[in-house]
Amino acid sequence: MANYLIIGASSGIGKKITELLSESGNAVYGTYNKNETRSDNPLIQFNHLNVLDETITLNFLPEKIDGIVYCPGSINLRPFERIKSADFINDYNLQVVGAIKVIQSVISKLKSSENAAILFFSTVAVQTGLPYHSQVSATKGAIEGLTKALAAEYAPKIRVNCIAPSLTDTPLAALLLNSDQKKEINAQRHPLKRIGTTEDIANMAAFLVSEKASWITGQIMHVDGGISTLKV
Repeated sequence: MANYLIIGASSGIGKKITELLSESGNAVYGTYNKNETRSDNPLIQFNHLNVLDETITLNFLPEKIDGIVYCPGSINLRPFERIKSADFINDYNLQVVGAIKVIQSVISKLKSSENAAILFFSTVAVQTGLPYHSQVSATKGAIEGLTKALAAEYAPKIRVNCIAPSLTDTPLAALLLNSDQKKEINAQRHPLKRIGTTEDIANMAAFLVSEKASWITGQIMHVDGGISTLKV
């Protein structure tokens, strides 16, 4: 049995990852921020955490952590000229600085594992280039850089990877998928002609933090219905 920390485990992709890892008999320590979350599953423990706090406390964790998955994110799509510098800073604090604080807080617990892994999330927009995605791409581009830097620094002890999804049906993307017409239009943009599901992303995440991926590090894994590489 492995011990996993899932930051942002109360909904969307984080929730599905939590479920998958616990189904395999692992202990999962999930965090929530705004909405209090509980589980009847004895393998899942939820704790409150706001990654934007100046200092964070993770004293609910055991001495050994085998994997961290950092899920908090935002999807703010606006014309570049209408974005304030504070908007970029807010996203950076949530998605990059928050991740840094979490990892620095538990790095000693990761080093106690024989198969430690860190997993981040980016977006297909970083390497593809999409209009109105400057706020998202700037922050997630930093995450991709952090992924490779940490993978190099902590090899061979800790593996670090990143998943770059395309549009996925989650509460975070609700405004982009709040009608059948929007869902169909977005589905048709992908070579596989559908929107991603939380399970699509969670399956890759569970693999990357497991021993099955023990020879994979420093990678940006595109789980995106083919949109980043195919034109059909």
